[in-house]
Amino acid sequence: MLPSSIQISGEPLSGAEVRDICRGLRDNAVRLLSLRGCRLCDRDFGRICRALAGATSLAQLNLNLGVVSSPSRIKQLAEALRTNRSIQSLFLHGSPLTDAGLALLNPALALHPALVALDLGDCMLGDEAINLICGLLPPDGAKSGRGRTGGSMETQESRLGQAEEAWASLMALDLYGGGLKELTLSANPGITPKGWSRLAIAVAHSSQVRVLNLDYNPLGDHVAGMLAVAVASSRTLEVLDLEGTGLTNQSAQTLLDMVENYPTALRSLVLAENSISPELQQQICDLLSEGEEEEEVAGGAGDTQEWERGREPAAHQRGSSSWMCPSGMAETFQKSQAELYTRVLSSDKALSLGMKTKAESGPCRGSGRTSAWEKRTNPD
Repeated sequence: MLPSSIQISGEPLSGAEVRDICRGLRDNAVRLLSLRGCRLCDRDFGRICRALAGATSLAQLNLNLGVVSSPSRIKQLAEALRTNRSIQSLFLHGSPLTDAGLALLNPALALHPALVALDLGDCMLGDEAINLICGLLPPDGAKSGRGRTGGSMETQESRLGQAEEAWASLMALDLYGGGLKELTLSANPGITPKGWSRLAIAVAHSSQVRVLNLDYNPLGDHVAGMLAVAVASSRTLEVLDLEGTGLTNQSAQTLLDMVENYPTALRSLVLAENSISPELQQQICDLLSEGEEEEEVAGGAGDTQEWERGREPAAHQRGSSSWMCPSGMAETFQKSQAELYTRVLSSDKALSLGMKTKAESGPCRGSGRTSAWEKRTNPD
């Protein structure tokens, strides 16, 4: 039987529901578990964590909107992730992690062999958290076991233990692939320009990251300039969301020059809710659209060859979901993952800030989410 989905939002979970969830995880009958904004006691949260630790079919875990609400729950989740080997997408949007909480979670994230999408939007993060996150975006695509923070030297025994865990993780990378491909850090105003500059350097040298959501952070033109350099250097970044980040025509002109003069993988640049003229936004959109059309024409001749490569046995497809879908269904599952990720990301960015989503129109308007940063700085 194919794994199914469990999606519950904003409700208290009864003991019977928790037992059913745990049973489904233990029986490997769940591929997507979403408990967005659900209320449950610490004991039941621990039961779910112990069940998902051994689940081999679970690909997406959504605990957005305050489910991971205390240090004890962060520790329980970290322990589960240290054992789990199947989760590809982890959503923690709107969780009060803080830098200290991410420090507890980071070793498990760094050594997880399958994790490729991570949502840490509105998690009250600062520069210390950015140091840890940069460790998930190493140049060779294989995640490191520690953040780039310097600090004191570990003992010989601790380093040996970390080396053993890292070796086991690298062995698993042969099947799953490694390194984050999608990273969301929306609405974390505690991160300073120094932190963003470190992230820009990590993105510039990352061989994996494809989607980067930084919307509703007070970045400003200076940080946008650093991000433009990172985009120009990256060989993989396809989507950059800078909605509501305090940009002006100055940074838009820099981004336009980058798109116009440097070949990049960028396909989507979201600039809504900034002080940027519609003309500049349209020029950027047009250039990105032209590049995408040229790629489609150039790639047409290789489609047949690419299709043949895509039909390799599941054991040879790194990062593929074929390991739990019959032949021909893997691509469908991957598309459904991407579509669900987009819907969840948009809704939780609004809900975690206690606002309704509103429709947007015009060039480069992006996802149409509510201007969260504007709401925070102008509550009236």
